Amino acid sequence: MNPRKDSADSEQGARGAGARPESRLAMVRRARRINRVLAETYPYAHPELDFENPFQLLVATVLSAQTTDLRVNQTTPRLFAAYPTPEDLAVADPAALEELIRPTGFFRSKAKALLGIATALRDDHGGEVPDDLDALVALPGVGRKTAHVVLGNAFGHPGITVDTHFQRLVRRWRWTEETDPVKIEHAVAEIFPKKDWTMLSHRVIFHGRRICHSRRPACGACPVAPLCPAYGEGETDPEKAKALLKYEKGGKPGQRLKPPPDYPGKPAEPLP
Repeated sequence: MNPRKDSADSEQGARGAGARPESRLAMVRRARRINRVLAETYPYAHPELDFENPFQLLVATVLSAQTTDLRVNQTTPRLFAAYPTPEDLAVADPAALEELIRPTGFFRSKAKALLGIATALRDDHGGEVPDDLDALVALPGVGRKTAHVVLGNAFGHPGITVDTHFQRLVRRWRWTEETDPVKIEHAVAEIFPKKDWTMLSHRVIFHGRRICHSRRPACGACPVAPLCPAYGEGETDPEKAKALLKYEKGGKPGQRLKPPPDYPGKPAEPLP
């Protein structure tokens, strides 16, 4: 595949030298084309945290701050074995909890947040994770990003997850110039139908982790290169770019120990 091959109007609309400024309508059309390409590239896109219920997803998402989903997935089996319910977690010994989640970093602040979340779920929500945005963000340590992860993947409520990968890519693609996560969320929400929000988030994050890296994007191996205004910021040689691919695109294990059945990559290894 030659990622640079596409129609002339796409080339000009994305980054043509001396091209007229892109209209709002042209940007929206280009953004939706990018989403379609990502859907073809990652038909198996999914949340990369292992979970079996809303409580586990909420806990895992809180733990994922400032670390990789892989490290969280390697940590949570022991955590959930020790504290399978909010009621169990609410009465956990703080020192024991900190030790269990130590591999994820910032374990003291995360332990405090988890204890607060578990106590609130037990006392205010009958031990159940609420499926409401306002109720979720009212929990200790839960912001809009975490809430949308839970709502979209545990309850099926559409939402846009603005993590660091999402922020980087939507700005590279010039869907928005906003830098505040909430403003980015609202700007992107105006481009796509609500039904697309959750899967769009997965696809963009997948692409950011696998191909469109922060420091050295693999432009020469990128399927959306013809639609990308930032083409050329990374490696454009196809063979050299291919060597930069990560996870299943690079023939390496993914981040989940228990990936979905349709995932084409290798499961991650547990902690030793």
